[in-house]
Amino acid sequence: MPRFLLAALAGLALTALGACNDAHRVSENLSTAADNFKVNRRIIFVNGVTNDYMLTIEGLCALGKGSETNSVTVTCKTGPGAYKKHYLGISDNVTFFAEQIDAVAASPYFYRVILKPLAILPSIEVK
Repeated sequence: MPRFLLAALAGLALTALGACNDAHRVSENLSTAADNFKVNRRIIFVNGVTNDYMLTIEGLCALGKGSETNSVTVTCKTGPGAYKKHYLGISDNVTFFAEQIDAVAASPYFYRVILKPLAILPSIEVK
């Protein structure tokens, strides 16, 4: 196979991989922003048998896995330093979906690392 053809194929492969990497990086940046209460979401729980909405939670919310296999946690920021956490069970006839309500700027060119010094330093209590 001629070298220029190999070079062209390699270039196409790198371009295709680059597109996947951009999408992955943006997705990760959006998830990080949501975990830091910077993404406005609507989370809806649906009864799969009746197709009725059971619960809707809206706001600056982060999703997490519950301690049980079939559960989910929703933690929402309700004000400066104020949060609410909900634990919800998921069964074979109850499901949920999360919708990002507003667009959020996320770059495919860098990744996001958020350090919180207060979370790293131990809490010291003086008695």
